[in-house]
Amino acid sequence: MSVELEPAVAKEIFGERIELARAYAAALARDSDTLGLLGPRELEILWSRHILNSAVVAQLVGDGKTVADVGSGAGLPGIPMAIVQPNAHFTLIEPMERRSDWLRQQVELLGLTNVEVLRARAEEVGSVYDIVTARAVSNLSKLLRLTVDLIHSRGELLALKGSKAGEEIAEAKKLTKKLGIESFDLLTVGAEYLADPTTVVRIRLI
Repeated sequence: MSVELEPAVAKEIFGERIELARAYAAALARDSDTLGLLGPRELEILWSRHILNSAVVAQLVGDGKTVADVGSGAGLPGIPMAIVQPNAHFTLIEPMERRSDWLRQQVELLGLTNVEVLRARAEEVGSVYDIVTARAVSNLSKLLRLTVDLIHSRGELLALKGSKAGEEIAEAKKLTKKLGIESFDLLTVGAEYLADPTTVVRIRLI
């Protein structure tokens, strides 16, 4: 098992907080196999496909915003985003005990005062946030149904997606009226840093 070396661009993305990102990457590399956080082959693209692709999404989060990262798992995209954007507050929502315990441990070790961890399923949370993020949770239609009650009026969902994002949007548009959706945007984030930038579907509620 080889772990991807830190790309030079990581320093540009994280700036003076790069040491936090390095500590998080080291913890992921150490614990992924034991806790089932990331598959062994994923460690070969740990920085480029996971940490940096998550971190660049922070540019869509303004100061003072509250963000819920649903199905946070290994803390992606929540922890890299929280490192880049210390002036927003992130809640990592993860139902699995061993993963939520690991997330709490990492948040404490990294000293991320703008992050809390909640062991729960999305539908159990009972709070609302300005922004909900999700990565590799489910298709867009299902994700919207799971998360719409977590999002403030005029809030938004930021779903990190792959090549089928356009197809998922087309399917999810059927829920526009039922769920009170104002708009769907397909965004490319991080192109100034990454050869393979992040595809984000941004859905705004009425």
